[in-house]
Amino acid sequence: MSKRIIIDCDPGIDDAIALIIALFDPRLEVMAVTATAGSVDAARTTRNVTALIEYSDPPKHPRIGMAVDPDGAPVSDGALLHGQDGLGTWKAEPAIRQHLIGSEKLMSDEIRANAGKISLLCFGPLTNVAKVLIREPKLAPAIDRIVMVGGAIDCNGDTTASAEFNIHFDPESADTVFRSPTTKTLIPLDVSNQLSFGLDLLDLTPCENSRVGRIFQEIMPHYFRSMRHNYAREAITLQAVLGWLMLTEPQLFTTQEEYIQVETKGKLTRGALVADRRPFVNNRANMEVATGVDIDAASVAIRRAIRFALQNSED
Repeated sequence: MSKRIIIDCDPGIDDAIALIIALFDPRLEVMAVTATAGSVDAARTTRNVTALIEYSDPPKHPRIGMAVDPDGAPVSDGALLHGQDGLGTWKAEPAIRQHLIGSEKLMSDEIRANAGKISLLCFGPLTNVAKVLIREPKLAPAIDRIVMVGGAIDCNGDTTASAEFNIHFDPESADTVFRSPTTKTLIPLDVSNQLSFGLDLLDLTPCENSRVGRIFQEIMPHYFRSMRHNYAREAITLQAVLGWLMLTEPQLFTTQEEYIQVETKGKLTRGALVADRRPFVNNRANMEVATGVDIDAASVAIRRAIRFALQNSED
């Protein structure tokens, strides 16, 4: 039986790849995709989600939630890596959609309708999830599991020396989710940095006769160029894709229970995660944290999923 999920994301190139893989994975039933501001602003994020679903045309089109910009002014975005529009140089424009429901309401409605049977797969800042938990705390037990991609625990951040982008963008929301009485799994940079892909990944994504192939050939080259230009790296990491992998093949990960807190106010440490491992403190673990991944098996699984999406999106 397929797993019912809501994908909460802010595409972003790695989010786009992970979203498409999940939409074509028969093990998952994507009930909704809720856009959230992050890599780009709310309007562009909503447009990107809509375009990716329309152009890839998966077997089942999920409901789409419209992002809303956060109350506080964001201090960063993902333009450096993902381009001003979030998807490199791809200029796809989705059909105009009227009356899109807000992401927060759509997420609440789907959790309520699938109580105890739906998981949240979060690729971006946790703004939408936090709003749901604050406004309807009784929904927390109805969420089967929250899988979150983000944070840096025992490694450097990617936005500041101490913080990863998703948590740095909206640390207050991350703090709310981390403190919530939900079952949570976190995949931090400590793990996603272990797995990288070279230019040979482009060879898997020919654009002839494949809708997904055409999308990947539009967005992936920009990601490789950005990594080389900004970080002098010839390889890319697919951080968001590991969230999909955790839901579908959790046996590939090693994990441990941790008590993780978020620094929300620090001038130099905004968005930093602190793991309290003191043996004499009675802080109960508040989440499962991925600490490692089987690199070879994960690489094979991701490449296999990309090929599957390509083959099942042929014109």
